[in-house]
Amino acid sequence: MDQEKLIELAWLARENAYAPYSHFKVGACVALKDGNYVQGCNIENAAYGSTMCAERNAVFGAYCKGYRKEDIVALAIVADCTPIASPCGACRQVLSELVALDMPIFLANKEKAEKHTIGELLPMVFIGESL
Repeated sequence: MDQEKLIELAWLARENAYAPYSHFKVGACVALKDGNYVQGCNIENAAYGSTMCAERNAVFGAYCKGYRKEDIVALAIVADCTPIASPCGACRQVLSELVALDMPIFLANKEKAEKHTIGELLPMVFIGESL
């Protein structure tokens, strides 16, 4: 998996964001074990609860194509802000179930990129095994 390519594809996905209310555009990209990538961007809605974040769009897109947790090898999330944006609580919960807890998640802005995992971003995770 090429970290630079993954982040670059997330920046390209960000260009498709629909953010007429917040003007906060986010891009994401999932790298898959077979060498493919799935991009996502945030899509806002006047009914704010109907808004979908970039990282969920990317991961859900991978699942819609038949990929599963074991197929996803990395995720990049980019936004043009300081400090670096990180996933919201809803996204952290979704990611904790749909990707491996130790999978690399790259958070980036125009100046730098940081490597994290969902296990770090969401300690004491609540997943299916918790039920």
